[in-house]
Amino acid sequence: MNFHDRIGTARKLQAKMTCQDNLAFLKRIPDGLFQLIVTSPPYNIGKRYEKRISLENYVEGQAGVIKECARVLGPSGSICWQVGNHINKGEIVPLGIALYPIFQDLGFKLRNRIVWHFEHGLHCKKRLSGRYETILWFTRDSYDFNLDPIRVPAKYPNKKYFKGPKAGQLSCNPLGKNPGDVWIFPNVKNNHVEKTIHPCQFPVELVERLVLALTNQGDAIFDPYMGVGSTVIAAAMHDRIGYGCDIEQEYVEIAKERVKALEAGTLRTRPMNKPVYDPSLPNGGHKQ
Repeated sequence: MNFHDRIGTARKLQAKMTCQDNLAFLKRIPDGLFQLIVTSPPYNIGKRYEKRISLENYVEGQAGVIKECARVLGPSGSICWQVGNHINKGEIVPLGIALYPIFQDLGFKLRNRIVWHFEHGLHCKKRLSGRYETILWFTRDSYDFNLDPIRVPAKYPNKKYFKGPKAGQLSCNPLGKNPGDVWIFPNVKNNHVEKTIHPCQFPVELVERLVLALTNQGDAIFDPYMGVGSTVIAAAMHDRIGYGCDIEQEYVEIAKERVKALEAGTLRTRPMNKPVYDPSLPNGGHKQ
């Protein structure tokens, strides 16, 4: 039974959240506690929760947080740093490029650069509108990876070998196919079921895929820029222990209320693998 089959059922979850600077929070964490660290840091573009600084100072600040995250990550753990572009006077700087050397210097290897594609956002007039961000998935030499829980329906689910010793047998995995490194999830805009006051909110289903692929039940997962708690929620949904911190008290309180709703069985999230709404199809392509 998956989480969405359990909606309406109350249960006690393990989630630890606080309003605190991430470096101060991390000082209290022992080495190697977390199996997964997944976050989306501020992009240094002047959102309400950040102060815009030079790109050099931004990268330096990120380096301090990433170094501490490396310390608290378990030996087979993963770091997923979801980033977009820093924009300065019309020029874009992909933050993944700027931050990659930090991880490399700490001995991490980039396993995938996942492209998260979405359809909605600002409409640019002097360049093409941005419709993707990236998730940098880093590990050390040894790492956990569970493909089966995140498989998606195959394009040709009953395809079979037509010749050779396997003729007549399925040529695809009956559980589905690898989802690849381009993920299509709606971003959290005003009509999204998960929308809160946060201007750049993580969709829970995106984090769910990382949680299922890179951790096992009972593992600890941490978000150093928690916001309204989407990472903690995704962890708790799948029987992991979610940790998170943020410097905005209002966001932390919303995160706690969302976890309470999850415990009560009343939190609404967009189910993972639900098709993206298509207005050309009846009911947008969604089941009634």
